[in-house]
Amino acid sequence: MRPPRRGMIRLGVIPGHQELCEGLVDTRRRLLELVDDLDDAQLRVPLLATVNPILWELGHVAWFQERWCLREPHGAPPILAQADALYDSALIAHDTRWDLILPGRVETEAYLEHVLEATLTSIRGGDGSGRGAYGARLATFHEDMHGEALVMTRRTLGLPPPRVAGAHPPRGAPLTGDARVPGGKFRLGAEPGSPFTFDNEMWAHERAVAPFAIARAAVTQAEFARFVEDGGYARRELWSAAGWTWRTAEGATHPLHWRRAGSRWLRRHHDRLVALEPDVAMHHVAWFEAEAWCAWAGRRLPTELEWEVAATADSDGHGRLSGAKRVFPWGGAPPTPEHAQLDLRTDGPVPVSACPAGDSAFGLRQMLGNVWEWTADDFGPYPGFEPGPYREYSQPWFTGHKVLRGGSFATRARLASPTYRNFYTPDRRDVLAGFRTCARDA
Repeated sequence: MRPPRRGMIRLGVIPGHQELCEGLVDTRRRLLELVDDLDDAQLRVPLLATVNPILWELGHVAWFQERWCLREPHGAPPILAQADALYDSALIAHDTRWDLILPGRVETEAYLEHVLEATLTSIRGGDGSGRGAYGARLATFHEDMHGEALVMTRRTLGLPPPRVAGAHPPRGAPLTGDARVPGGKFRLGAEPGSPFTFDNEMWAHERAVAPFAIARAAVTQAEFARFVEDGGYARRELWSAAGWTWRTAEGATHPLHWRRAGSRWLRRHHDRLVALEPDVAMHHVAWFEAEAWCAWAGRRLPTELEWEVAATADSDGHGRLSGAKRVFPWGGAPPTPEHAQLDLRTDGPVPVSACPAGDSAFGLRQMLGNVWEWTADDFGPYPGFEPGPYREYSQPWFTGHKVLRGGSFATRARLASPTYRNFYTPDRRDVLAGFRTCARDA
């Protein structure tokens, strides 16, 4: 085990543009905390479709920050002459990343430090507005995303939980039943005025929604286990054509990481086996599996529109939507541990009954945090879409991906928003994703 790094980033007092600097430093601190305990052997990752080489990922994060905070706004020369050939994810195919001759761990950490120090110096010198502010926030959120990806990588490889993560959550209680949500007009997407908005959230546009009933909580492990025990993975009639093709090719007969032990199921949690937590949200589930569970249960996945309405809308008290839209499900205050399970406060999802202070206006719990939630919709552009300065963020992925909403226990609170649109292909089971469902007939 590698000892913790001490004082890699020398901050001191941050003058001016404090929020930008603190975000960059905080996300870097978290990134390093997610790998500090790994020895060099653990950093060597086998070629898998769902992960990146860890050293490559660290170098890519530094390169991305350098690109958007130093090179794009200022035309600064590359800090590493070969950085584009090593770390540009838009140009380097996924499998090729294992063939690259990468800098070693010490050199990669030095690159990370050099870029961050140069970025902080630039912001302290006055580059904290316009393109400078955009680049700083983009780099912070990008690094947050890669931090969550490293949590997924550790789970995929069976590595121990990150030392920065809190303890495994205790047992809880179920939260059953549906909330009825009225119909009406709703503005789907982000409104102008936020300090930073991803291009695929732009812009809010009016949509009509019919009344619907949606589960107050995500599907639990106990609920999913009943589908497994009822032969759900072998019943062709429950699966779409694409889902059955995936299930057959994958050889899936039960959820990822589940293991049979006599008459009960165990779940691999990082590097150890644990008993199923009946009231904890189902996670590591593909969209195809969620779709099949819904067919078995006589339910359906919510659309993106329904999900965002349930998370942020208010009723007018007369059976219609009021037209008002909350910043967060509970109101306007930023997330706290009482509102949402975020920021790796635990090393896995908590029971679905947790965080009652975060309920939406209609009584839906954990619409932010705990597990990402699959929706029924394909990932695509909103009306009038125009790619942002980071053109590779959304547009290349508008085919073949499904939308997830809400965030997971490993998502950073500053990134969590009811309008944020995550996206993955429907076969992915490594994602920290679960799902909640709607009644088929409202």
